[in-house]
Amino acid sequence: MTTVTPREVALLRLVAQRVAGPPFPDAATAVRGLLAVQGQDWPGAVTSVALRTADRSRAGVEAALEAGAVVRSWPMRGTLHLTPAEDLPWMLDLLGARTLAGAAKRRAVVGLTEDDLERSRGVAVAALSGGRRLGRRELLAVLADSGCAVAGQQGYHTLWYLSQTSTLVLGPLQGGDQAFVLLDEWVPAPRRLDREEALAELALRYFTGHGPATVADLVRWAGTTVRDARAGLAAVRDRLAAVDVDGTEMLLDPAAPERLAACRADAEGLHLLPGFDEVVLGYADRTCTVPPEHADRIVPGGNGVFRPTVVTGGRAVGTWRWTGTGARRRVEVEPFTAFPDGVAERVPDLAAGLP
Repeated sequence: MTTVTPREVALLRLVAQRVAGPPFPDAATAVRGLLAVQGQDWPGAVTSVALRTADRSRAGVEAALEAGAVVRSWPMRGTLHLTPAEDLPWMLDLLGARTLAGAAKRRAVVGLTEDDLERSRGVAVAALSGGRRLGRRELLAVLADSGCAVAGQQGYHTLWYLSQTSTLVLGPLQGGDQAFVLLDEWVPAPRRLDREEALAELALRYFTGHGPATVADLVRWAGTTVRDARAGLAAVRDRLAAVDVDGTEMLLDPAAPERLAACRADAEGLHLLPGFDEVVLGYADRTCTVPPEHADRIVPGGNGVFRPTVVTGGRAVGTWRWTGTGARRRVEVEPFTAFPDGVAERVPDLAAGLP
């Protein structure tokens, strides 16, 4: 087993995720390559996918959504992600049960019953059947008009539950945001995998798209169990490479080291990542990329809101954000300590070129 440094791991991850090196040809391929892309921050999610594609355009991501190649839902950990449309059904089947296990407690908190949710399901199906699409507010209004319970957090929980249980999915754009459609209509050719096949697919797609990574990283990312993660890995281990990092085994795409060798300068260069990007959120242990002593600068107060990061040499060295609007719009940066020479000067042009 080859021994590599944590810094090398950070560079390999940038290449595996196509932040550096040859990009994916289009948005649908990019999402398939990563299997799932954090999607709770909609503008940032679009940027995350676009910057991994050849044309680096938001329009390309929107086109993939409109074509039904990419969808947005809650496939794992109860968190919004962009996924390939054909993969969402098996991911919900495999990973949804653990999330749904806590749904009854949440229903009690917001004041919903199973009967309430099933009534809402019937109304939603009737409203969307035949290829119709409705935005969040529009769909909640239809539910409310039909006497369904949608006050306060009831509405959000209802839409989440109906998506988690494979009735609804966020698909095409409507008015600058995504509209809800019926999953069975919007994804006419879903992949159907048995449990063993799904565990193997999950492991292979995660390690090739995010590696080098550990079983613990996969467990955290997918919200699965250690036992299931190991079972999936065992089925595909012969298709993966392994490296030793300070005595810990990490798995990766066998082609990743060669790709890094061909684009090392790019990987070591300056990158601006949106908040919630997979380079940061795709792992249980982020210390290869995020210095532990500065982790709270990315998630202030541990509030769950991940700030956009400035990355160079494979390491996060600060955060950035847009301020102002129109002609007054400008980028502000906050280094963790002091930026390496030339970084601060290059950030404005790099930010202006982000999709």
